[in-house]
Amino acid sequence: MNHPKEKNNSIDWSVFIISGGTLLLFVIAGILNQDLVTRLVNQLFTLSATYFGGVYQIIMLVTFIMALVLAFSKYGKIRLGKMDRPEIGNFRWISVIMCTLLAGGGVFWAAAEPLSHFMEVPPYFEGISGGTSEAVVPALASSFVDWGFLAWAVLGTLGTIVLMYAHYHRNAPLKPRSLLYPLLGDRISQKSVLGTLIDSFSIIAVAAGTIGPIGFLGLQAAYAFNQLLGLPNTFLVQAIIITVVVIIAAISALTGVYKGIQILSTYNVILSVFLVTAILIVGPALFIFDNYIESFGVYIQNFFTMSTFRSDDVWLSAWTVFFFAWFLGYAPMMGILVARISRGRTIRELVIAVAIISPVVTTFWFTVIGGTGIFQEIANPGVISSALDSNGPPAAMIATTEQLPLGFILGLLFMIATVVFVLTTTDSMALAISMAITGGGNPSGIMRVFWALLMGAVAILLLTIGEDSISSLQSFIVVTAVPVALLMVTTFWTAPKVCRDLANEQFKSTPEHTNKTLSDSE
Repeated sequence: MNHPKEKNNSIDWSVFIISGGTLLLFVIAGILNQDLVTRLVNQLFTLSATYFGGVYQIIMLVTFIMALVLAFSKYGKIRLGKMDRPEIGNFRWISVIMCTLLAGGGVFWAAAEPLSHFMEVPPYFEGISGGTSEAVVPALASSFVDWGFLAWAVLGTLGTIVLMYAHYHRNAPLKPRSLLYPLLGDRISQKSVLGTLIDSFSIIAVAAGTIGPIGFLGLQAAYAFNQLLGLPNTFLVQAIIITVVVIIAAISALTGVYKGIQILSTYNVILSVFLVTAILIVGPALFIFDNYIESFGVYIQNFFTMSTFRSDDVWLSAWTVFFFAWFLGYAPMMGILVARISRGRTIRELVIAVAIISPVVTTFWFTVIGGTGIFQEIANPGVISSALDSNGPPAAMIATTEQLPLGFILGLLFMIATVVFVLTTTDSMALAISMAITGGGNPSGIMRVFWALLMGAVAILLLTIGEDSISSLQSFIVVTAVPVALLMVTTFWTAPKVCRDLANEQFKSTPEHTNKTLSDSE
């Protein structure tokens, strides 16, 4: 496959030192005084969630609406990346996108969040008692808000359009700073304090958001192997699991986006489809379908009011605002990754795949896994919730599969899927971070391996300090999301501007010819 020669592929040492150094300082501070770090992060978390939570919600909502408007306007036919046809086939393309974002959430939160909302109904549905049949739909619909249309739209629509324009059409570096290229031109491509800060904050945010799932994977996998195979649930087992995962991720990242990442993503999607089918066969299929249809209907019917709900700051900071900040923190780097694999796609194809197909699939996945756990909890109160209360979110998935026929096999397969979800995220983000530091679409293998191993090493070090340190780093992404969110606001102006520029280039001719071209392409 031919690729254009990368013009900007040297290491930006300022960004490298600031981003890597910040992570190192976080670990050192945690080793020296974990209590102080936890208190400081919790205070910053509270301030960020309180004063920027509503901002996060509005940014997410506006991004989704604008993406739909652009996709289904005349601009939807614009082809990005200076290629006549896509580089990657549809199935592999969507597989990489979905596996990268879902990460630990693919199984970790899909099992735990719906059940948590079922036991304690979100405040939006005030008056409904937890643990009752009436709580099923509110629980699932609330999970859809956190992992639905808004979450996906911010990761790969407006930002990706701007980055593809800047890099492929204007030869700007493939870095987060290039989100400002339509406003500042080549000035932002050069060495500058603003550009360095943008790239550094974006890398720190996505590294924090990736290290968290790696650490939680160690906890979840060790718990699962203890329950299924009788292996001791100790730090040593957790560290070995993480080490194996990051080594495979490093090898995958080394092979590049067209080999390891695609292969892992493709086979994991196939495995996920198999698991969904298996649960529908041996599990409560009618319960799942009925409640998915109703819950999705409630989600759509109350889309705006649920997405902008602000009446309970404490609950929001634990759920919706936390997840929205997480996704916003990922947005620039996911934009880079999606830009890297989406050459030749039209804006309409991009938005439909990322902001419509992916969330629909995700919400059904959450219903299959979380809905099965809820069904079992209704039939036998305490069978899932007791494990969740005593052992936390890692226990929800295993407790759910244990109640099904062939539970041992399904439990192992779900753990394999979880491992590959996190693997894909780790190698994809190692690649994206390396691209952000070098500015090119094909960074050196050493750089990719370094970041994969670094994120794994930090996760292990944090586990040595204590499980709370992993949670602290997860919470830290809500703080780092503040400057990243402000960066993403600029896409409200730059994405439409980019579309106008590209439309003039791709459809330039007489007005009559332009109209005919657009008409023929419909």
